[in-house]
Amino acid sequence: MNKFIPLIISGVIAVGAVGCEPPSRTSADAPSSTNENVNAPTQETAQKTQEDATDQVRKDQIESDIRAREQRNNATGGDAKREDDDLESEVRGKLEANIPASQLTVDAEEGDVTVAGTVPTQEQLNKISTLAQEIKGVKSVKVEAKVAPAQPNSNTNNKSGQ
Repeated sequence: MNKFIPLIISGVIAVGAVGCEPPSRTSADAPSSTNENVNAPTQETAQKTQEDATDQVRKDQIESDIRAREQRNNATGGDAKREDDDLESEVRGKLEANIPASQLTVDAEEGDVTVAGTVPTQEQLNKISTLAQEIKGVKSVKVEAKVAPAQPNSNTNNKSGQ
């Protein structure tokens, strides 16, 4: 019995920590929440985000994460009801892999997914809902993202000689 008490306490702490996590984001520069006002990224930021998203190692990590979550949910019979964190992570991964240079934030609540932030083109904006719906457990998708092509860096003159 004494061995179970630390296990129970650590489980409660882990669940509490997970409950305080911010929404999933496709890049470090994505908005902190789906309610945050977003601006177009600089060309430099968009380029870095696109390079990261199109990197083969990163794509492999995203696909591996999605497969692992799907396998875990299939093993536990969790196909019908998915945890919000799992949905956020899987939708974020799907968007990151398929919409490079995006700055999106994903929030999920009981299968209802909200995606906010920016994408460079209208075509990419149109893909968000379809991609998110491919994830098991997503009931609905609300797209609050907007098209915002990358803006020239404010100090491009200083970098042109480098």
